[in-house]
Amino acid sequence: MGAKHFNLPDPGEGLLEAEIVEWKVAVGDTVKVNDIVVEIETAKSLVELPIPWAGTVSALLVNVGDEVEVGTPIITIDDGQGGSADAAPAAPVESAAPEGAVPTLDEAGDGAAEEEPVKTLVGYGPKAGGTTRRARKAAAPSAASASATPAPAAPAPEPSPAAAPVAAPQGAGGGKVLAKPPVRKLAKDLGVDLTSVPATGAGGIVTRADVEAYAASAPGAAGSPAAPAGTTTAPVAGVGSGAPAYGPFGSGEREVRVPIKGVRKMTAQAMVGSAFTAPHVTEWVTVDVTATMDLVARLRRDKDFKDVKVTPLLILAKAMVLAARRNPEINAAWDEQAQEIVLKSYVNLGIAAATPRGLVVPNIKDADRLDLRGLAEAIGQLTATAREGRTQPADMSGGTITITNIGVFGIDAGTPILNPGEAAILAFGTINRRPWVVTDEAGNETIAPRSVTTLALSFDHRLVDGELGSRYLADVAAILEDPARALVWG
Repeated sequence: MGAKHFNLPDPGEGLLEAEIVEWKVAVGDTVKVNDIVVEIETAKSLVELPIPWAGTVSALLVNVGDEVEVGTPIITIDDGQGGSADAAPAAPVESAAPEGAVPTLDEAGDGAAEEEPVKTLVGYGPKAGGTTRRARKAAAPSAASASATPAPAAPAPEPSPAAAPVAAPQGAGGGKVLAKPPVRKLAKDLGVDLTSVPATGAGGIVTRADVEAYAASAPGAAGSPAAPAGTTTAPVAGVGSGAPAYGPFGSGEREVRVPIKGVRKMTAQAMVGSAFTAPHVTEWVTVDVTATMDLVARLRRDKDFKDVKVTPLLILAKAMVLAARRNPEINAAWDEQAQEIVLKSYVNLGIAAATPRGLVVPNIKDADRLDLRGLAEAIGQLTATAREGRTQPADMSGGTITITNIGVFGIDAGTPILNPGEAAILAFGTINRRPWVVTDEAGNETIAPRSVTTLALSFDHRLVDGELGSRYLADVAAILEDPARALVWG
């Protein structure tokens, strides 16, 4: 047995490589089976990898920031039994936990290990902070010079840049820096050393605001790579993150070059493929949603909904599911290879979410089987997971129809691009008060202030003709205008 090489496993969904985001262990640490040792970023999600063996970390074979192909050895573990190094097969990474499984990872990355049943799924098992640090008298050896036998307590040679071991960040007092994964990712994107950032969060946790303030006050001090005069090459926090990728406009370099990778690269490829493959048609309708807003207000006071977030998006999601039942051909896909239209009798409702890593579209599986409370819970869990950057590849595959909520940015309407493999996507515009012509039961018309929004439906004209697209959009609008229709159509 002895030294064992752990290879980067297949993250699934046809992805062939991943970036090393953060090592959770350092050379000399002792680990148990299923301890989390590394966090990787694929083009679709952040994934934490557990180690299948117990032993001592003898080498970290790749550095943070490296792009690594599936099957490449990334860490060596010495189980203390002697022998030559064996490689762990690059088994596919599981992306979903069994029913009832509860993650035990501490978001701050500094929790103590808890006793848990052995789990082999990514993101589960003992906490990231559960590994123990073995006392060392000398600097850790480089990966190139590490062997199955622990190095003697003598000064190690200067590690080479290509194989330098990576240790977990340490605070000024020698303890681990406390920061949530999205904050660590932001610091990495901005080139900020977390050990240099003053922490203002409760319990000494470094917050997003701390990182942004440090980056703004010390541009260029975080070790960004060299570039020609007037040009900077730097990573970005991602689409919709709200965090600056570099200093304030006009205060830094004249140009900044941003590497195209990760979610941004995958999103770009998907959108180009969709825009130039599916013939898009977009239709708009402006709707009086005063009754929907009244319903939202009542549900927020209802004790059955006290523990979930109720928003107009929830009512729209329910309306889209009900309208799909009335117009099932909208819930379809075009199979070019088989030359078939695939009609789906289930609704996996996608909701576009802006995250620190970019735009992702996780979907609620079998949304048509959920009642309103269940749908509210699913939306809340989906958005929380996306904002933490923890959406798994399986959660972003298999969607059948999508919502993009541009109204949260104060935008009235847009022409959304289809999510690949789907026939329709609906853009939900902002809701505002406008003067509106109201007709009473007697046919009398008056002008009154009402809550109004605009819906924009883009659809694939290969599958959806103008009649079908119009009927579907009209049904969604009808439910938002009068939510009581849901009782009849549900």
